[in-house]
Amino acid sequence: MQYTRFLVLGDSFSEGMSDEIINGKYRGWADRVADVLAAQSPEFKYANFAIRGKLVKQVFEEQVPLALPLIDGPQTLVSFHAGANDALRPNFDRNIVRTAYVKAVTQLVQTGGTILLFTVLEKNGNGGKASAVWEERMSSFNSIVREVADKFGLMVMDASMDPQSSNPNLLAFDRLHLNTTGHYRVAHAVLERIGAPFDSGWRESAIASKKKPWMIRKALTLLWFLTFALPWIWRRIRGRSSGDGRSGKYTSLTPWPAH
Repeated sequence: MQYTRFLVLGDSFSEGMSDEIINGKYRGWADRVADVLAAQSPEFKYANFAIRGKLVKQVFEEQVPLALPLIDGPQTLVSFHAGANDALRPNFDRNIVRTAYVKAVTQLVQTGGTILLFTVLEKNGNGGKASAVWEERMSSFNSIVREVADKFGLMVMDASMDPQSSNPNLLAFDRLHLNTTGHYRVAHAVLERIGAPFDSGWRESAIASKKKPWMIRKALTLLWFLTFALPWIWRRIRGRSSGDGRSGKYTSLTPWPAH
């Protein structure tokens, strides 16, 4: 199928953090998918409502209403990725997340668009108690995604379909978001899944970086803590989010490429 519209809803993953920056915006996997879909249809238009830090209830209440009027049948591809930020919060409540997730996807399905869902990485390749908590929570969230996908017969992008999914070389310096290579791989995984032209070599092993000396690793960890972890903790204490005051990259149907 040739898609004439691509609508993207979600959080930082779909906003494109921390890919290369073009015209002041992160490019991200979704923009890369739009590049290919635009080449398939002269009528193609793109909208990306995703904002970093958003919880699933916020995506449901703030982004879904904007997207619903723009969905024009099955030729509109709608990507929905939300809930991972909820799972990272200390007060994660699966039932609350499930309720909002089901409501959001149900409304999208009722429009007749082609809906694409995502699971998140369960095993991050690290050890210890923190990794065990991560796996438990992300597994719990993924069960919601699969439940909804099975109910409506929707496409799911499974995080584990990439054999390199837990490779730290696909992450940016913040150790949470994808780097340019990571976004490239997700883009072509999506393109393959929806039957669009894709790079058949996207699953190839990522180039491993050379192991740095102990002192440099410790210094980088300290820099990471001061730059990313500490601000994240401070925002949680104040009840703030990195997405506060931000809007989506393209909040109306945009002829693509826009730049």
